[in-house]
Amino acid sequence: MVDSNLPPSSAEPAALVASGQRVFDIEGQALAAVGGRLGEAFAQACQHILRCGGRVVATGMGKSGHVARKIAATLASTGTPAFYVHPGEAGHGDLGMITEADVVLALSYSGESDELLMLLPVLKRQGNVLIAMTGRPQSTLARAADVHLDVSVPAEACPLALAPTSSTTASLAMGDALAVALLDARGFTADDFARSHPAGSLGRRLLLHITDVMHTGEELPKVDEGASLSQALVEMSRKRLGMTAVVDAHERLIGLFTDGDLRRALDSALDVRTASIAEVMTRNPRTIGADQLAVEAARLMETHKINGLIVVDGAGRAVGALNIHDLLRARVV
Repeated sequence: MVDSNLPPSSAEPAALVASGQRVFDIEGQALAAVGGRLGEAFAQACQHILRCGGRVVATGMGKSGHVARKIAATLASTGTPAFYVHPGEAGHGDLGMITEADVVLALSYSGESDELLMLLPVLKRQGNVLIAMTGRPQSTLARAADVHLDVSVPAEACPLALAPTSSTTASLAMGDALAVALLDARGFTADDFARSHPAGSLGRRLLLHITDVMHTGEELPKVDEGASLSQALVEMSRKRLGMTAVVDAHERLIGLFTDGDLRRALDSALDVRTASIAEVMTRNPRTIGADQLAVEAARLMETHKINGLIVVDGAGRAVGALNIHDLLRARVV
């Protein structure tokens, strides 16, 4: 039972911060130690997974199980098919989920977890490649493995040396190292990543193109170069994008008129009732291609402090328009 009547000194801000800082220091040293040992065994583990015709099956008990589950999720989202199997459930039927083509990644800091050791005869008989991640190179699991990844740490961050802290951090980092090395080896791209994350904000940013959000056809605000300012204002009001493209006889973009141009025109001595659009439009405006990502439009708008863009094709013809509100609705920004 935890004593709720802590001595005042134990709860002082400085003492709490110092305690937290010690954890970062100890775990930082642990990561440096594990990273310094990375070598041939790590390369062999990656090569086995790259040659795998099935999936990576991650397994582990307790805290190691939580880490194994996270590693499986990271691998799966970065181009390496993987899933987690609970070793206790595996002994009661879930072993059937593991095929002979799969690579098994088993986590146990002690290397002596009974639930994992119980699976070894079956995995060996089935011919699975076994990659073990332990803190004891001489443990039963490490010696039985085809490849052993040593994640031993100098000390746990827990002052009682009881709660897995540095050791689980080291195992997580080793899993991330595997995922990233495999990602690099496979040539996995941002587009590949987005395809496995279509529902998330990252997926929207990487998959959504200008064509998915732009206004086209009758929704595209545009006037010809001979139009009056009054005609341009009517077009802007009808299409409600805060701008209108100005095009020549071949639909090529020659200028853009925006709310900002209107304000500048009103501030000048120009007679807005008789002015032509050519007198007040912005020539050579920023544009974007229809095949570009919507996030590129957001970047352009932010960089150049503008609220809208005309979309042009390869011949410079105006084919669409979008503004910052379209990107907001699409949750790109």
